[in-house]
Amino acid sequence: MKVKSFISKLAMTVLVIISIPSCRDLDLHFEGGTMDDEQIQATVEALPERINAAVSGMYAILGKTYSYYGSSSARADDFGYPCLVMGQDMNSADMVNIVSGYDWFSVALEWSDRTPTYANPAMRLGLFYRVLYATQEVLAAVPDDTDNSELKAKRGQAKALRAFSYLSLAPYFQFKYKGNEDQPSVPVIKDGVDPRNNPRAPLSELYEFIIADLTDAIADLEGYERPDKSVIDQQVAYGLRARAYLYMEEWSKAADDAAAALKGYTPYAIGELTAPGFYNASDHNWIWALLLPQDIIGDTYASWPSQLGSLSGQSYTAYAGIYRSINVLLWRKIPATDVRRAWWLDENQTSPYLNGLTWRDEAKGITYTGQEIATAVIADVKQPLEKYANVKFGQRSGTGSTYNDGDWCMMRAEEMILIQAEATAKAGNLADGKQMLEGFVKTYRNPSYSSTATTIDAFSDEVWLQRRIELWGEGFAMADVMRLGKNVVRYHPNDSDTNVPEDYRFNIAADDPWMLLRFVQNETTNNVGMVNNTGGTQPKQGDGANLLDGATD
Repeated sequence: MKVKSFISKLAMTVLVIISIPSCRDLDLHFEGGTMDDEQIQATVEALPERINAAVSGMYAILGKTYSYYGSSSARADDFGYPCLVMGQDMNSADMVNIVSGYDWFSVALEWSDRTPTYANPAMRLGLFYRVLYATQEVLAAVPDDTDNSELKAKRGQAKALRAFSYLSLAPYFQFKYKGNEDQPSVPVIKDGVDPRNNPRAPLSELYEFIIADLTDAIADLEGYERPDKSVIDQQVAYGLRARAYLYMEEWSKAADDAAAALKGYTPYAIGELTAPGFYNASDHNWIWALLLPQDIIGDTYASWPSQLGSLSGQSYTAYAGIYRSINVLLWRKIPATDVRRAWWLDENQTSPYLNGLTWRDEAKGITYTGQEIATAVIADVKQPLEKYANVKFGQRSGTGSTYNDGDWCMMRAEEMILIQAEATAKAGNLADGKQMLEGFVKTYRNPSYSSTATTIDAFSDEVWLQRRIELWGEGFAMADVMRLGKNVVRYHPNDSDTNVPEDYRFNIAADDPWMLLRFVQNETTNNVGMVNNTGGTQPKQGDGANLLDGATD
C-alpha cells in the first residue's frame, strides 16, 4: 500500500484531517499501531467515510481565503482559484482598469509577472501543486482494486481534480499543443519520482496523463450522485476532458464530451439576464462551482467580489476606483441587440443592469438608486464607475453590502455549447457548427445574430469572439489566446477612444517567448531537473502597434 502511515491514521480514527493545505504540511509519520496492508485495506474499505475530510481538504484549497500565503500574510489577492483566474485574464486584451498603487493585479496588466520572484505568478503555479499533492494523498488511501462504490467515487474525484490542475497550468507554460508536443510543459508528480529532480514533462506526456486521469474518473463516477455542485461528478469529468481535447485539437472527441457534460443543463435565458449575477451555484446552467457562503468569505478584501465585482461596499475595486472593465475593442463588437451588452457600462456610464438597484450611503443617509449608482461617490467606500466597467458580477448579499459572498462558477453550460460548435466545425462539419453557434446566440443572447463565416478559420474567429464576450472574467481569455496561437491586441494605433491606460497600452505577438510564464525561484532552486522558460522582454508602451487578432480588428 502507498503511504501506509497516512492510511493507518485514517483507519484508526484517532486523527481527523481537517484540511490538506500543502505537501509540506502533511503529517505522514505513523505514531502508533501495527496494521498490515490487508488490515489497512479492509478497514478503509469498511469505513470509506474516514477519507471524507481529506477529500474536502482537496477541494477547499481552490476556494479558501488566504489559500496560498496564509492568514499571517493576509494578501488581498490570495483567495484561491478565482485570484488565479484574474491574473490570467488581466494578461489578456479583454480586461483593463486604471493604473493604481492599490491594484494587486497590476503585475499581470503590465506583464511584469514573468519575474520569478513575484507573488502573483508564484500563486498561479504553487496553488495547483498544493491541490496536486492533496489529490495524491486521497489516491494513496484508496486501494487500486477496490469495488467499493463510495471509494471509487472519491478516487474519480481526485483523478479529475488532478487533471484539472495540470490542465490549468499547461496553456501558460508552453505554446499550443499542436506543433509543440515534444516541448516541455510542467513537472508531473508521480510515485517514485524525486521532486528535487523532476524535469518538465513533454506536452504530449502531460496530456496523455490528463486524458488517462479523466477517462478513469469518468468510469469511477458512473452512477455517482454528488451532494452539491462543489463536488465533481461524471458530467464535470466529461467537461474537463472536453477542454483537454479542445486544447489537443481532437475535435470530434471534444464535441462528444461537451455534449455529455451538457446533458440536463441549459444556458441562462435572455429573460434571466436582467441584473448583476454569476454568484449562485443553484443556477440551472452551472455544472461545477466553488461554494463560497457568507460565513466563509465575510467582509474580507481577499475575495473575488472585492477584486472583480463593482458593487461591493468593502472592496478594492469600488474604494479605489479600480473597476475591472471590458476593452472597448471588444465592447464595440457587441451589437445593441445582444443582451450581454448590459454586462458592462456603456460610454455614458449607464447600463440597464443598474435599474432597480440601490446603494445606501449610511454616513450621509442617502440612498442612490438605479443609474445614480454609477456616478455616486461614497467616502471611503466607492468612487464613480469607469466607462465600460463590468456589472456582470454581483454578490449574494446585494449591492453595497460589505459581505463579499458569492459562489464561483467553474464550468457552465454555455462553455460546453461553444466547445461543441467550434469542435464540430473543425472536425469537418462547418454547417452543423454554425447551426450550433447560431442556435445558442439567437436563442439565448441576440435574436438578430447570424454567422457570416464561410471558412473554418473565419468561423474559429467567430466562436472565439463569442467566447471572449460570454466567458469574460471567468478565466478563459489567455488559455484561448495560447491554444489558438493568437496575438494579444489591446489597442489600435490612432484609436483615440481606447480605454487602455498608457502603461498597459501594448500588443504582444503570438510567438513572443514572453508569452510563457516562468517557474518561480524556489522551484528552479530546489528542482535540479528544472529548465525555466526564457526569452523575450517585458513589453512597453507602443509595442506591437500593427498587430491584429482576427476577431476585434
